[in-house]
Amino acid sequence: MGVLDGLKPESVFHFFEEISRIPHGSGNIRQISDYLKAFAERQELFCVQDEVGNIIIVKEAAPEYEDEAPYILQAHMDMVAVAAPGYDIDMKKEPLRLKFEEGKVYAEGTSLGGDDGIGMAYCMALLAADEISTPRLEAIITVNEEVGMEGAKAIDLSMLRGNRMINLDQEEEGVFITSCAGGASVEVEIPMIREKAQEEMIRLSLKVCGLLGGHSGIEINKGRGNANWLLGSLLCGLSLRYDVRLLHMKGGMADNAIPKEAEAEILVRETDREEVVSWLDAEASKIRESLQNADSGFVLEKLFHNGIVLEDCFSRESTANALACICKLPNGVVAMSKDVEGLVETSLNLGVLSVQEEKMRLQYAVRSSIDQDKGELCRHMLEIAERMGASASVRNEYPGWAYRKDSPLREKMVRVYEEMYGKKPVLEAIHAGLECGILAGKIKDLDCVSIGPDLENVHTAQESMSVDSVERVWNYLLDVLTMKDAD
Repeated sequence: MGVLDGLKPESVFHFFEEISRIPHGSGNIRQISDYLKAFAERQELFCVQDEVGNIIIVKEAAPEYEDEAPYILQAHMDMVAVAAPGYDIDMKKEPLRLKFEEGKVYAEGTSLGGDDGIGMAYCMALLAADEISTPRLEAIITVNEEVGMEGAKAIDLSMLRGNRMINLDQEEEGVFITSCAGGASVEVEIPMIREKAQEEMIRLSLKVCGLLGGHSGIEINKGRGNANWLLGSLLCGLSLRYDVRLLHMKGGMADNAIPKEAEAEILVRETDREEVVSWLDAEASKIRESLQNADSGFVLEKLFHNGIVLEDCFSRESTANALACICKLPNGVVAMSKDVEGLVETSLNLGVLSVQEEKMRLQYAVRSSIDQDKGELCRHMLEIAERMGASASVRNEYPGWAYRKDSPLREKMVRVYEEMYGKKPVLEAIHAGLECGILAGKIKDLDCVSIGPDLENVHTAQESMSVDSVERVWNYLLDVLTMKDAD
């Protein structure tokens, strides 16, 4: 018995549960790719698996739909694999622990991977449904979308016949995405010098926690705290006033997720102990007040360890320089759109921070709906890094997806939506990356719309998916695919 047995649509939830049994975090996709290939072979469908693991599966048109243009269905197979702090699971090896309560599916202690496991499940259910007649379906399921759209960049689509595509990587029912931001990853490495502390110092552990986190595109404008930046800012301020030596610092798991927690261990002088505590308490109070409406759970945990220590640490100067680099580099919303009210135009997110051997590494997700502005922000970051004695690199760049004024697919999907729901859908541009921009460069005159069911708190251990919404979107998708263009 599966956890999701009995939920409707049964075939969709059957495949979603099968997918959830296979670890498929970004970079760990070979097993899920092979599973999709084996599925296609069982269904006796044409399938291509390329060198990086991308999958293309084709289901020929039913006889009564042979004169209809094909549909491309598109999803990605990787998920942002995030576990709650302290939760015991190896997400590279163990299946998700699915739960169903109060109309929602979630995974105990981890992200659910509804982004984009549900897109995969929709594709598989359609490809496996002999009782559903449709035009030719060409399913594209890519690898490593969450870490720079690597699969979309590598895939060869020359064998496809379609040029209208339904992307199934949306997270809000009734909101049709018609354009999106482009993006890039920026990695900064700050050299640090180790030495033995020459004065009697005490060890202090600090942890920023209790924050909401979230998707670095969709939630970047909600004023949520970034644990990496907050801890870096606190320690930078502290280092300007006291002798601070960094021992250890880390936070975040993916550059495209707003980090909820970050931690550090530092050395401070025993004689500064009371002043350090007083200063940190005052600054934490200011942060808590500034976040109270958007992220009220902020906590700064402090723990002094017993005993005076003389041990290897990073020098005072390199500690201060690394922390200053965090503060000088921008983070969060950089610019809002002048054309679309409430839409973030350009942003960046310090998603991962770590200290490794003799360097601090910062990993950012940069986004902009204007490619020129994205490039300028990346160059600005490289210039700041260079001035601070650090090195920086830009990788995994991908273009934005421009709004198409003439879109027969969008018009048809809006019409079907109005007939089914009795209201118009919301047409929206988003400040998040979708593969549509890259794929539009590989398919001539691509006409594309992105849809999906209601997902909440994606890229976090609180992620959930509405069962009723999954069913409604499934029924809607069937209506779109089975309605002939002449109808």
